[in-house]
Amino acid sequence: MDEPVQIVMYDPTWPERFETEKRLLSVALAKWLVGPIEHVGSTAVPGLAAKPVIDMMAGVSTLDDSRSAIGAVEALQYCYSDYAGDVMHWFCKPSPMHRTHHLHLVPFRSQLWTERLLFRDYLRSHPQAVSEYATLKARLAEEHRFDRERYTDAKGPFIQRILSIASAAADEQ
Repeated sequence: MDEPVQIVMYDPTWPERFETEKRLLSVALAKWLVGPIEHVGSTAVPGLAAKPVIDMMAGVSTLDDSRSAIGAVEALQYCYSDYAGDVMHWFCKPSPMHRTHHLHLVPFRSQLWTERLLFRDYLRSHPQAVSEYATLKARLAEEHRFDRERYTDAKGPFIQRILSIASAAADEQ
């Protein structure tokens, strides 16, 4: 059973917690990385309330080529799950019941890679969108407190709207 969805105020230690984990993962994943390890998700956006779980995305060439990385990541006490196995290798640490970190091995420059960075970067530069997202997340966390999947799915329309806006703005540049 998963922990309940809990949103907390932004913690200024989140970036350092990411950097600490990134250093460990950079060594463990060195032979599979073809892109950087990025801090993504809400904890990567200064000032945004979030689930207190550091989300990270590491760029690999393909899912098949990086399948052997699963053991290397598990050696760092990450738990592998076949969740969304068609687009990423997904891990949580230290357990599904209590998560402090998520790691997503994602094909570098894939659609998922690009969208996650586009969404993060848009929020980082648009405080009004951060405020709107924080309000939505708080409401959805109450509505779906014991169902992480429904919580995540319910954020979808907002995320898609922001991606459309961010993509249009990027195309204009």
